[in-house]
Amino acid sequence: MKLLLTSAGIRNTSIRDALVELLGRPIAESTALFVPTGIYPFPGGAGMAWKAISGNTTSPLCDLGWKSLGVLELTALPTIQRDSWVPTLRETDALLVWGGDVLYLRHWMQASGLADLLPSLSETVYVGVSAGSIVLTPYNCDADFDLQFVPEGNDMGEDASAGLGLVDFALRVHLDTEGENFEDSTLAEVEKWAAGIPAPTYAIDDESALKVTDETLEVVSEGHWKLLTPNTDAA
Repeated sequence: MKLLLTSAGIRNTSIRDALVELLGRPIAESTALFVPTGIYPFPGGAGMAWKAISGNTTSPLCDLGWKSLGVLELTALPTIQRDSWVPTLRETDALLVWGGDVLYLRHWMQASGLADLLPSLSETVYVGVSAGSIVLTPYNCDADFDLQFVPEGNDMGEDASAGLGLVDFALRVHLDTEGENFEDSTLAEVEKWAAGIPAPTYAIDDESALKVTDETLEVVSEGHWKLLTPNTDAA
């Protein structure tokens, strides 16, 4: 897989250049599908999804000048024939996965069949934003926050602290971001969480991203980030 795991989208020239390099062609010559699904559990999620699609956010993604852009809504996929969406996905240059609720996004990536397909999309560039990046890791760092949005009686909250595990490192995004819901984004809080993780943990701010291929992992940054070494005692 080719991955560009961002905290807050294509925020600067360095991250944009990394995207173009992974695509192997200009963005204006590349097709994309956008996944808004993760944002829906939050109050006002429908409006936030539209803002992302229309480019009215501080996390540039849909508004980069793609040759074409479609919406891949994961909650719809189990009810339609795979032939209606799988070929389109395989032909798309970039899969843009928006942020929101990691737990909800993981559920629908699995229920839709997308999670099983991702490893076979060797030529597609997966671009994650926040939760869309975290969900690929083995660990959901937002589990406690996400659980408050699980409907009563729903079993979605089982194994809430797990991600899909398609990469072998943990990820914390929005490093040192100020404001409500970001109280645990300080480096000190991230270090506390990482101490219980038996894998390398990358902490990145909104001006940073991880560029990952089958052979390499590179931090692309115009901000700040830190690699926290694994705690082998946590295994």
